[in-house]
Amino acid sequence: MPPFVKKAFLKREALFLVNAFHSSLATHKLHGKYKDYWAFTVIGQYRIIFSFNDSDEANLINIGTHAIYK
Repeated sequence: MPPFVKKAFLKREALFLVNAFHSSLATHKLHGKYKDYWAFTVIGQYRIIFSFNDSDEANLINIGTHAIYK
């Protein structure tokens, strides 16, 4: 990841840990083959794909541009 994405991720991660649905994260449920996953915005076109597990924890799956959905 480019350094600017890493820096942005650390800021967004702090928000996510407090509130996974903070408005600036634009957290949204995915559809189709990713229907069991969620995503939030890191910066620009960079997204994090994640899932919730049964114990109120989140598993971060992938980070990247919209190409991560392919």
